[in-house]
Amino acid sequence: MPLVHSDYPGPPAYQYNGHLQTIIPSLTRQVSGVTYERERLTLSDDDFVDLDWIDTGKDRLAILTHGLEGDSNRQYIRGTAKLFAQHNYDVLAWNCRSCSGEMNRAFRLYNHGEVGDLSEVINHALRTRSYKEVVLIGYSMGGNITLKYLGVQGNMLPDSIKCGIAVSSPTDLGASAVLLDRPLNRFYRNRFMKKLVAKISQKAAMFPGRLDMSKLQEVKQWRDFDEFFSAPVNSYRNADDFYTQASAINFMQGITVPTLLLNAQNDPLLSPECSPDWLAEKHKYFFLETPRTGGHVGFQVNRDSHTYAERRALAFAQHLG
Repeated sequence: MPLVHSDYPGPPAYQYNGHLQTIIPSLTRQVSGVTYERERLTLSDDDFVDLDWIDTGKDRLAILTHGLEGDSNRQYIRGTAKLFAQHNYDVLAWNCRSCSGEMNRAFRLYNHGEVGDLSEVINHALRTRSYKEVVLIGYSMGGNITLKYLGVQGNMLPDSIKCGIAVSSPTDLGASAVLLDRPLNRFYRNRFMKKLVAKISQKAAMFPGRLDMSKLQEVKQWRDFDEFFSAPVNSYRNADDFYTQASAINFMQGITVPTLLLNAQNDPLLSPECSPDWLAEKHKYFFLETPRTGGHVGFQVNRDSHTYAERRALAFAQHLG
């Protein structure tokens, strides 16, 4: 499909650049009226992930995947969960390994390319409940995971999965890693790095000798962290292997259901490579929408409790286009 015309009216006037459109919603938004029921899913390697459900017995399910160092209580997940629940969907907002408030057991963490866990979550939902229709929605890292999963599964996708939606998604990880090192992005880099270093340190204490923590002193760029820590803890050979195997752009040609990627042009964390217009022009199932503004997982709208991204996801799921 060609590029999709965007109807995003733009953010409130005081959010006058991509950084403010990213940071203000993250720090100030509060979504009320969302109550989850938690279930712990034991994975095939005897590790676990925690699932947060809104289960009211509907025959449609929205499965939500959060971003880097996020969880099911991030406001963009809660907002999406609330909106879909109000429109006759059950909701499953799952927490990636180590992201639900308790460190996972195995010598591994979550990462942008981990689609096996999402597959197990989906299969569990379909095995234990009856759904005629499933929609997959991911934000930022979760969008990359969603897109890669859909591409890898291809024609083997469960029949009940009808569409996918990815928002603010770094489909080219190598290009996005370069952006994180720009001086204007230091706020995001430092915030992510602080949290990830804490988790890596905890993992190193659980598995003595498996990670060389002295390498932290050699981390000068984001790529260095991926080379020394992200890659080995997640069984990639090195940073290059991680970026190749984890970037959804390398798998999206295999998508076989209607799929929307919504990336703002002024997203401070995404390079142009993350919005592949060349693929949208020739792929009948891939829809690309790139509004001029919106920031990273922002997309706020004046006098609306839901973001444009949330309402766009619902509209796409309901109309598949």
